Amino acid sequence: MNWLTDIVRPKIQKTTPKEIADNLWVKCPSCGQMLFSKELKNSLYVCTSCGHHLRLYINKRLKMLFDDEKYTEVTLPEVLDDPLKFKDSQKYTERLKSYRKSTGNRDAIKVATGKIGGIDVVAAVMDYSFMGGSMGVAVGEGIIKAAELALSGKKPLITVASSGGARMQEGILSLMQMARTTAAINMLKEKGVPFISILTDPTTGGVSASFAMLGDVNIAEKGCLIGFAGPRVIEQTIREKLPEGFQKAEYLKEHGMVDMVVDRPHLKEELVKILAVLTDKNRTPKA
Repeated sequence: MNWLTDIVRPKIQKTTPKEIADNLWVKCPSCGQMLFSKELKNSLYVCTSCGHHLRLYINKRLKMLFDDEKYTEVTLPEVLDDPLKFKDSQKYTERLKSYRKSTGNRDAIKVATGKIGGIDVVAAVMDYSFMGGSMGVAVGEGIIKAAELALSGKKPLITVASSGGARMQEGILSLMQMARTTAAINMLKEKGVPFISILTDPTTGGVSASFAMLGDVNIAEKGCLIGFAGPRVIEQTIREKLPEGFQKAEYLKEHGMVDMVVDRPHLKEELVKILAVLTDKNRTPKA
């Protein structure tokens, strides 16, 4: 170990949002503790001081889920970039270009196939770093494509939601994805294909109001925010103080909205157990 490069806080290097540099210190958004990125990687990006679960970039999430970090990414249908010719502070097309450059991803979702605990699955993972994981037509098509693959191959579907809700730049078209994704999940239920929904921080808006809450098993990461409108908006609307921990994963479990609250280091292990039960396969969990 080199004292100057590994221990002394180095100057922050110029990095893209895609990856955290090996010698970069990261500040926990919850407790403010400075965390060494190499140690943070070993803890699966859970703060070693307070246990806060930092948001994961989409590729890190996929590697964490699949056996031996191996998976095959699925090509998703092409959609129109700007069907409504929307413009706010900048053109929607320019905003998309900016996020595609900064994240290296086409949109806020990726679909992949592979094995989890030795069981073939289809996974659809959302990316909060791409426009807050907002659900537009591209995300809707991604969920539908994943459901179709799961249905045709009789493979369990796993979704990992991380979203601020519907994408306002696509207006009514984004709201239509709530009905479309719900219909796609219902197809799986009719055929008895298992669907596991993993909710991460945050899962809100039209995503929480559609496919994300329809799992045969709904798993929430520890401490994540789950709801429709944010707590501040609700307080302003009803003009009352909300209960302590309102809309947090633990509160929702106590009130029957989610089935399990799991910390990230144990998520894969619990997921393997659930898949084995739902697929009636007694497999040895694979790290």
